[in-house]
Amino acid sequence: MPTAPQAPTPQSRQGHATNAEAASAILVRKGKRNLIAVILGVGSVSLLLRLVYQNHFETNAIMFVGIPTVLSVLLVLLPSSQNPVGIAAKGVTIGLLISAIVFGEGVICILMAAPIAYIVAITVAVLVSYNRPKGPTAMGLVLLPFLFMSLEGTTRTLSFSRDQTVRVERVVTARPEEVEAVLAGPMNFHTRLPFFLRLGFPRPVSVRGAGIEAGSERAIHFAGGEGPPGDLVMRVDVHNPSRVVFGAVEDHSKVAHWLAWQTAEVTWRAVDASHTEVTWTLRYRRGVDPAWYFIPWERYGTRLAADYLIDNLADPKR
Repeated sequence: MPTAPQAPTPQSRQGHATNAEAASAILVRKGKRNLIAVILGVGSVSLLLRLVYQNHFETNAIMFVGIPTVLSVLLVLLPSSQNPVGIAAKGVTIGLLISAIVFGEGVICILMAAPIAYIVAITVAVLVSYNRPKGPTAMGLVLLPFLFMSLEGTTRTLSFSRDQTVRVERVVTARPEEVEAVLAGPMNFHTRLPFFLRLGFPRPVSVRGAGIEAGSERAIHFAGGEGPPGDLVMRVDVHNPSRVVFGAVEDHSKVAHWLAWQTAEVTWRAVDASHTEVTWTLRYRRGVDPAWYFIPWERYGTRLAADYLIDNLADPKR
């Protein structure tokens, strides 16, 4: 004969309640430990950030590789770390916000730093959590490449070549003498900047100077975006038929924080009776590390700038 289900006794109900309370208490303790872990990690990174800025290493790899590495290791190795990738990503997010609030970094710096910070943090978190059972030696070997990467840019010996050249060629509907005439005239930035250059970079708002004879100077005043306003001054170093070379005299704009302009060379040649090929070559020195991450970004932005300069300063039909 089947037996009828028995109603829970007071003792069993009490046992279930006790188990639920215990489980809830464990979750609360884990949550508190996770919070403490994040606070400790972010506090350590805040101190590291202050040291980095005091020693003017904010454009070196120690900022973009070293700090995310340290933060990830601290958070992953703490006993409260249950989800290494999640807690590392959370720590990096808070670290970026601290950098923006405490040290005044602008939107463009945060946007540029975020991808590499997350890549490094998540990679380190996965490698450390995977090698943690193997002992300190295995984890140390895993972290060695990140240590070396973090030192890039701190000395000349530990830096890759900083000299960069970007060249853009365009065919414009004009004769060579028309191109030369518009180059010699006052600068007139009348087209809209490309989207990438409007993300938070300083923008040219006023200009002064004209002429392409040797010794002529041009000054571009940058304002808006990130950083205080400032002028970029260029002087004509070389002028001969179909070629002019501007050399950088000084740059007090925020752009100088990321790269140092060297020369802007413009050449032009007739393609046919009504078309001229204009080549705008920009040479600069990269100012931020690591090279593998920032070279492509800077070259992309510089290529957009060269194309914009042809549109506004070398094409009489625009």
